[in-house]
Formats: sequence, structure tokens, C-alpha cells
Amino acid sequence: MELTKQFLEKVFSTKRMERYFALYPDNEAKAIRHYECNLMLAESLYVSLSVLEVTLRNALCRELETMTGREDWYAIFPTTPGLRSLNRYITEAGQHITARHEHITPSKIVAELTLGFWVSLLNTEYERTLWKALRRAFPYMPRCERQRKNVSAPLNTFRRFRNRIFHNESICWKLTRVEEIHAEMLKVIGWMNRDLPEWVETQERFSAVCAEIRRRMEWE
Repeated sequence: MELTKQFLEKVFSTKRMERYFALYPDNEAKAIRHYECNLMLAESLYVSLSVLEVTLRNALCRELETMTGREDWYAIFPTTPGLRSLNRYITEAGQHITARHEHITPSKIVAELTLGFWVSLLNTEYERTLWKALRRAFPYMPRCERQRKNVSAPLNTFRRFRNRIFHNESICWKLTRVEEIHAEMLKVIGWMNRDLPEWVETQERFSAVCAEIRRRMEWE
């Protein structure tokens, strides 16, 4: 199958593709190659992003259970000043579970909650109510750095980055910046479990893909 500008614009929309073809107005093949590299790069980040999300979810869930003394820790949200706004996430998760004709359980609620929910727990508005408990989810973070903002800032970066990838948006422009984000993800994963970063690197091919993209695009 031969890819063309017309075909890609028809399938993925002119708006999505215009940045690539505008960069190479006289080289359609290179614009298409750049878009293919964007897909390669997005795929190579699946392991680190998924491990980060699951590790974060489980670490925060564990500390919330300890804080509340109950498996359904989210049950305190409606009656706890400062946490009531979080109950909308729980309600929505319950609705999704019910729509599948499944019985609502704490484990299903936890699995249904989005990355946006987990990251929001570390935002400024919950510093007084949650941070004291949730900071224990990051036992390997250097003590001198263990402040809520130092966790929240990178996590929000990862959340936005993940959303770009999952919505097939462009990320393959400043490859060094993507490498910085990837390295920071491994660092944050290591704050939760110091053995995981090394294992993640054995399971992914991010570095090899970056090298291949530089070769294909003739980037230094």
C-alpha cells in the first residue's frame, strides 16, 4: 500500500496532518515518514506510561486505605470537608460499572478511576487533607525533595503527555524533550518502587526507537 498526503488527510483529517506537510512542503515522503515516526514513538512509551499509572494507582490506594481504615476509602468523600468535590469521580465510576451490569466493589471502583483522578489527589486543594498520608506512597523520594508540588508537577506533565499520545496527537518534534519526560517518568516510578525502573527498561524499546527515529529522519 502506498501512502499519500491525500489518503492520510482523508483518514486522519487535514487538521491533524497539516503540521507534518507544512514542515516539508516539497517532500511529501518525508512528511509521511515523520508521521510514522510519531506513531512509533507513541507505541514505544506504552510500557513506561502503563507501569507508571498502575503503580501510582496502587500506591495511593494503599495509603488511602491506611488513612481511612477501610477498603472503600472513597466512602468518606461526601461527608469530609475539602474532599466532597472528589465524589463526582466515584459516582461516575459507579455508573460505568452499573452500565456493564456488574456489581460495584471497591476493587472495581479503583480500577475504573482515571489517571486524572489519581493525579488530582496531589493537587494544591488537597494538600491539607491528603498529602500527609499520600506522601508515604513515595518512600524512595529524597526527603529533601518530598513536597507535594514536587510530585504533582511531574505527574500532571505525564497526564497531559499521556493524553496527547492516546489521542494520536503529535509528540515527535523535540525528541530530546520526550527523552527527558521518559527519564522523569522512570524517576517517579522509582520514588514508589526502587526496583521498577530497571525492570521497565528491560521490557520496553524506547531508547532503540529514538535511535531509529533519528536515523530515519536524519536528525543529529
